Amino acid sequence: MISRTERAHWPSVLWIVRHGQSAGNVARDAAHAEGLARIAIEGRDVDVPLSDLGRAQAEGLGRWFARGEGEGRPEVLLASPYVRAIETARLFRDAGGCALDEAICVDERLREKEFGILDGLTRPGIVAEFPDQAGFRDVLGKFYHRPPGGESWTDVILRLRSVLDTISLHYSGMRVMIVAHQVVVLCLRYILETLDEAKILEIDRLGDVANCSVTEYRFDPKQGKRGGLVLARYNETAPVEESAAPVTSAPDPMVAARG
Repeated sequence: MISRTERAHWPSVLWIVRHGQSAGNVARDAAHAEGLARIAIEGRDVDVPLSDLGRAQAEGLGRWFARGEGEGRPEVLLASPYVRAIETARLFRDAGGCALDEAICVDERLREKEFGILDGLTRPGIVAEFPDQAGFRDVLGKFYHRPPGGESWTDVILRLRSVLDTISLHYSGMRVMIVAHQVVVLCLRYILETLDEAKILEIDRLGDVANCSVTEYRFDPKQGKRGGLVLARYNETAPVEESAAPVTSAPDPMVAARG
C-alpha cells in the first residue's frame, strides 16, 4: 500500500476530460462546410452550451464511471468556467460518475485558450481579415503565436502549471477529475510528461481530442525521485462508444485555425 508520504504532491489518479460536443462545435462544422469566414455563434464563447449529442456523451461518461470502468470515481471534480465544461461535469455527476453531493469546483485557469481578435474566425476568415496574423502564425508556429488580445499555447501552459500546484497542495493522494478543453488536455500532457514543442504538436497533428474522452494518469511511487504521475490512457473513447452516442472530435469552435 502506498503511504501518504510516498504519494505527496500528487493525486493518486488524475483524469482529464474534454467537454461534450458543444453547439459551437456544430456551428464550426457548418461554417467550414459552407466555406464561411466566421462561425455563426451568438454571444460569448464562454456561454456556448452543449449540443443534445454533447449532453448524451456526458451522461454516458458518468454511467461508465458509475459501473466502475474507470477503476474508481473522482473525489474532486474541477471544471473550466465555460458553460459547456460545467454542463459536462454536472451531467457526469448526475449520471453517477461521482458522488451526487460532490461540488463542481470551477477554476478559471482551466478556461479555453483565448483567441483575442481571431475569435470566431475560420482559417479562411483569418487570412482574409487579418493576413498579418496569419503570416505571424506561419512564422512563429501555433505553440508561440499570440494573437492580439489572446494567448499562445505557452500562456495556457503557464496558468496550468499553477493549477497543478494547487492540485498537489490540496488534493494529494485523492482521485481528481478535470473537465476542460482540447488545448488544456494537450498542454497538461506537455507539463506532466515533460514534452517539448515538437512532441506535443506531433500528438496534436495525429488527431483531435474526442469529446468526453478520458486521459488518465496514475501515481507511481517509482517514477522519479519522489514518485510521479504516469500516463495510463489517452483520448479513451470507450465511455462514449458504450453510451451509443456518436464519438465526435472536432476542434473547439475558436480553434478553427489550428492547422
